[in-house]
Amino acid sequence: MTRALPVLASALALVLALAGPAKAVEGSTPPYEADLLKLAELLGGLHYLRPLCGLSAESQSWRTEMQALMDAEQPSDARRGKLIAAFNQGYGSYAQVYRTCTPAAAQAVTRQLDEGAKLAHEIVVRYGGN
Repeated sequence: MTRALPVLASALALVLALAGPAKAVEGSTPPYEADLLKLAELLGGLHYLRPLCGLSAESQSWRTEMQALMDAEQPSDARRGKLIAAFNQGYGSYAQVYRTCTPAAAQAVTRQLDEGAKLAHEIVVRYGGN
């Protein structure tokens, strides 16, 4: 888990750095939209789970990462709404299941970090050069 956090943070930084050049034409949906929505959902899950599992120093960091992603993307109002809904879905789905940090919650954190790092990396590799 500790290795996945810096990998995800680095991958998110790359996504943010490349978001400008890879933006879709005004009013259209970019080809990486589904991946971005999944990444938003993962960030929402981390926003709930990481503080629940004792990482109170991260209480706002995943929300801040989501805001930075949206600032870089500069989505239309409709896309912004979808990204926020995906983030909230990720948060809410874990809030319904976990009230305390159980071994399953800790395992979910590991999966979220790993999947987020992989997804962010794939977005950069596939769409960063556009």
